[in-house]
Amino acid sequence: MAQLPGMPSLGQGWLHSYIGVAGAADTLRGDAGRGAHWWHTLFDGLSELADGGRLDTIQQRIARQVQELGTAFRLPGEGQERQWPLSAVPLLIGEDEWHGIAEGVSQRAELMERLLGDIFGEQQMVLSGAVPEALITGSRDFWRSQIGVKPPGGYRLHIYAVDLGRDPSGEWRVLDDHARAPVGAGYALENRLAATRVMGNLQTRLQVERLAGFFSAFREGLSAVCRRSEPRIGLLTPGRYNQSYPEQAHLARYLGLLLLEGSDLAVRDDGLFVRTIEGMKRIDALWRRIDSKYLDPLAFDSGSAIGVPGLMDAMEAGQAVIANAPGAGVIEANAFAAFLPALARRLIGEELKLPNIATWWCGQDGPRAFVEDNLDELLIGPAFREAPMGLRGGRPVLGSSLSAVDRERLLADMKLRPMDYVGQEIVRVSTTPAVQHGAMVPRPFTLRVFAARDAQGHWTVMPGGFARLGDDSDVRATVMGEGAFSADVWIVGRKPVTDQTSLLPSLVPIRRNPGTLTSRAADNLYWLGRYLERGESTLRLVRSTLGGSIVADGGAALFPLTLDRLGSLLVSTGAARTGPEPEDDAEEHDVDGGETHDLRHLALLALDGDGAASVASLIRSARMIASVMRDRLSADVWRLIDAPLPRRFSEDAEATLARAVELQGRFSALAGLAAENMGRTSGWRFHDLGRRVERALMVCRLLRSFAGKDASADDLTTLLDLNDTQISYRARYLTGLAVEPVRDMIALDPFNPRSIAYQVGRIRQHLDRLPTLRDDGMAEAHVSLSIRIEAAVRTATAETLDTSAVLGIENMLEDLSDAIGKRFFLQGSESLRMGGMTLA
Repeated sequence: MAQLPGMPSLGQGWLHSYIGVAGAADTLRGDAGRGAHWWHTLFDGLSELADGGRLDTIQQRIARQVQELGTAFRLPGEGQERQWPLSAVPLLIGEDEWHGIAEGVSQRAELMERLLGDIFGEQQMVLSGAVPEALITGSRDFWRSQIGVKPPGGYRLHIYAVDLGRDPSGEWRVLDDHARAPVGAGYALENRLAATRVMGNLQTRLQVERLAGFFSAFREGLSAVCRRSEPRIGLLTPGRYNQSYPEQAHLARYLGLLLLEGSDLAVRDDGLFVRTIEGMKRIDALWRRIDSKYLDPLAFDSGSAIGVPGLMDAMEAGQAVIANAPGAGVIEANAFAAFLPALARRLIGEELKLPNIATWWCGQDGPRAFVEDNLDELLIGPAFREAPMGLRGGRPVLGSSLSAVDRERLLADMKLRPMDYVGQEIVRVSTTPAVQHGAMVPRPFTLRVFAARDAQGHWTVMPGGFARLGDDSDVRATVMGEGAFSADVWIVGRKPVTDQTSLLPSLVPIRRNPGTLTSRAADNLYWLGRYLERGESTLRLVRSTLGGSIVADGGAALFPLTLDRLGSLLVSTGAARTGPEPEDDAEEHDVDGGETHDLRHLALLALDGDGAASVASLIRSARMIASVMRDRLSADVWRLIDAPLPRRFSEDAEATLARAVELQGRFSALAGLAAENMGRTSGWRFHDLGRRVERALMVCRLLRSFAGKDASADDLTTLLDLNDTQISYRARYLTGLAVEPVRDMIALDPFNPRSIAYQVGRIRQHLDRLPTLRDDGMAEAHVSLSIRIEAAVRTATAETLDTSAVLGIENMLEDLSDAIGKRFFLQGSESLRMGGMTLA
């Protein structure tokens, strides 16, 4: 095997010190060296993949795949997403060792289920003294209203996660439980997808277990407790600003779930419904990723704006499955770790297979005295999720690291409210190899493992999960914190993997129904189409203003009045918001001694300014909408929308024109992806509707500016060029430019894909194919209005299509857009549309 840079030779000493801490030491000692073989195979494969033996090339390839997948997260308080950090070196765990972990996680999940059943049921553990009452009522996740409520199917937990640490001796310890809304299953899946793309053959050689079976079991488990045989299931998200929103979108797409926000849902007669373009549709289960507090403003926090009023009524009536049930987070309290060993013996009659880290709850006199006497040897942390006053920042601290002032502050508050604190042993976790600065280095890790109920109600454990790696060599789990990198976890076996489980079973009834389109998704797709079309139109105006696409007859410069009209359009459409006076050396065009437009300045504002229809503003708005639709947009579309704007190197006309050309290529690519790659579903129809309405409105505005009765040859040339019909016109009319032929081609020619007539025809086709809520055969308001517009265009002539007639069509198109919104989109919810998006 080729030696990798920064890595010692693979002697037995290296294996013992390096592979051992990575998790294979026990296997080496008791399994005839299979662990050594696995790690040898892994590093052999990495050596083959590394270009010129450079480890950083593998890390770069992994990072590119993560970017391709769109895997991202957001830190609290940050608006910008960060790329998910994935190590190029996976964590290897042998199947024998993993079998013990999986058994321990399943046992713990079942213990938590029974504990929750008792807390919100007969409360025998409290009555018997096995659990102090303050340990439950002191948690913000305990909801008294849920006592006696039996969730549909009888289960409060459908998915559960646990954080594990492995000490250098090889023993796994439980560090944290996650029961409210466990985060990370999607990141584990995306880690695996990225790793597979880079080194899939290596996974086959190591016989790595697959993840698809876990997700299939989870989906089937949710379906099994629903009342309908083919239930509709959604993933309830807090929205695009949530830290793990990209993960939620990926999970919804992978599992075939509807990605929903609270405003998408409504409760009627104790049934849960989702608002769709076809009206209210029944929904049977929700995988929630929002806190219980915000689920239902009528049952919990009345100030919640992201919940669903009446959701608890639907759950209590057995009409809606909530995974996980409200109140599940009560068992996440750190203080529970002190009581779980005894609770396991009482509730399931077994000893814990995965021990907790030793914990002392200060709410009891004896443990509190122990913590105070051994403060320097313990980790001091909050007993519940709330941050107590004695801990700066609310995070656990090493007692030995406290200053005299902080120590005094802590002890004072601990005396005042001892139930808010726990003392825990300091856990030293083992390490795993990682690539840093082109070298292989040991990094401490913790492991998050997921368990889900299957269709029979049994627990299925994901064969892997994901590891979190610390950013330095300190092996104390608390110092490591949340970690700086993640790593895929490979469960390696003795035999080739035979489990071919996939979320695409071999026998699936064929269907051509594309599924449910929510009102929010339709709204977003429509306005995404409008923003992208408007951006392309703005770029056309910029290019024409700078002379990049227009050559006037005879090769002369455009008539100043035509240029002035272009500048006025940039301002009136909202592309350029006028500001300070132009610089002295700016290029100016004087129109008959009257008003002066600094066209270069306006073009720059139209690209980078804060006007409602500037290209920068439109891209921001498109990015905002696309960010909440990742479950419906391809990775290619997201990358084009999320790509940064071209750098502004200078302000001269040539450089500005070059940037406009580059941006127009991006907008054209997005239009091409929509035209060629989007399935012809209702979602595509709304997206194309947005484009058609926006294009028709802009053509109306252009006609009013450049095709009036006093239009010059330069005006008509500009109009044809802005609509990409210059060549078609000159091929059809050899005699030259005239107002009426230009009007006919731009407005009334049904075969011109940029004419008003063509847009109106496409709009009518789309509306005719969309669902109707009327059963009397009469046209709905938006359809009636489209018929009126179509009639006005069809009966118009080039001679009668003056400025007033065009304005009338333009106003009807605006009314049509409003009518479409009133019929199909959410009303009264947060709007994703920005101000200033009008043509008037």
